[in-house]
Amino acid sequence: MTHLTELYQQKINAGELKPDPAQEAVLPHFDHIAAGLKAPPVKRGIFRKATYEPVQGLYLWGGVGRGKSMLMDLFVDSLDDVPSRRVHFHAFMQEIHAKMHKARQNGVEDALAPVAADVATSVRLLAFDEMQITDITDAMIVGRLFEALFAAGVTVITTSNRVPDDLYKNGLNRQLFLPFIGLIKQQMQVHEMVSPVDYRQDRLTGAQVYFSPVNAEASANIRAIWEDLSGGPAMPLTLEVKGREITLPAFRNGVARAGFYDLCGKMLGPGDYLAIAEVVKVLVLEDIPRLSRNNFNEAKRFVTLIDALYEAGVRLICSAAAEPEMLYVEGEGTFEFERTASRLREMQDKDWGQRT
Repeated sequence: MTHLTELYQQKINAGELKPDPAQEAVLPHFDHIAAGLKAPPVKRGIFRKATYEPVQGLYLWGGVGRGKSMLMDLFVDSLDDVPSRRVHFHAFMQEIHAKMHKARQNGVEDALAPVAADVATSVRLLAFDEMQITDITDAMIVGRLFEALFAAGVTVITTSNRVPDDLYKNGLNRQLFLPFIGLIKQQMQVHEMVSPVDYRQDRLTGAQVYFSPVNAEASANIRAIWEDLSGGPAMPLTLEVKGREITLPAFRNGVARAGFYDLCGKMLGPGDYLAIAEVVKVLVLEDIPRLSRNNFNEAKRFVTLIDALYEAGVRLICSAAAEPEMLYVEGEGTFEFERTASRLREMQDKDWGQRT
């Protein structure tokens, strides 16, 4: 196993990364965790089974685009045979809810207990990307879940844009959630990555982000941007909003990719698009058609989607049949679309998204 400090230096020497003091400052934390995970199990007593010593985890927080997810990915890849899993936090919680629902159907009274036990037996390290808690159902079970994982010796590392004290801020019944914040501080080293550099934004600064018309060249450009920003293989992400499921076909490191009809051809509303905007930092949206009375419902949803992305400061990269002002030129709704066209123009600015 190669420690992350060595891997990081190798990538600098190869020209794949640039030295960054904020990133370098967190490397010893990862190296300490790796050393603990690779230590042999300890046997305490003649008749006791050898067990691994608990290893304190890491809560890495800071602004968007500072390299948190990149470092975490490198770290997980460096662990060789240590059973580990890297997953987006929201996707993980959706899995937990689904497994609890199945346990209840099987007559299990405490549905969380077997689910947590199953997770604990499958990994020694859980690496979460983008920990954020906005849903009351997550807030009410996450404390017990993590308590069970820590008790079983699972090490947790996570990235977040929020300091632990701001998790589930102003949420319903937040006082019931506060012990979880205390648990994080006890079981995980909290480290803020402070850097003036936003690498994700820098990669887009000055770059074209709106491609028209939709053709082979536009598709190739979109694909290149996606591969650069996602940084690896993506998986679908399913969000649950008031009992409905919304699926983003591809998601990784806060970057999502979808076609126009994936998001606007289905019966989605403002709450659905707000949920997407909470999770996604960059949206790659492909194949926006010309809009008219013939696809009026899709056009209305597109307007609502852009409003949600705009208000949340989400970076938008898209391919479209025409320039913003020429997307919707006939039929009911053309006047209202002028604001959307204006926002699409503004969201192409090289500094868009930095205000968040």
